[in-house]
Amino acid sequence: MAAEAKFEVGDVIRMKKPHPCGSSEWEILRVGADFRLKCQGCGHQVMVPRRLVEKNTKEIRKKA
Repeated sequence: MAAEAKFEVGDVIRMKKPHPCGSSEWEILRVGADFRLKCQGCGHQVMVPRRLVEKNTKEIRKKA
């Protein structure tokens, strides 16, 4: 995904590499220069710089 991708709070993204718990899906909790992501497998929350999220995202599932 490049800069054309629109990330919004509530979307679920699939990353290239899985979290140590085994899940590759993350819910977006905060959008800005940094993203707050919540692992869908174990619930762990992390802050990740925007450029790393844009670089490593394979798929975006919009919230219902």
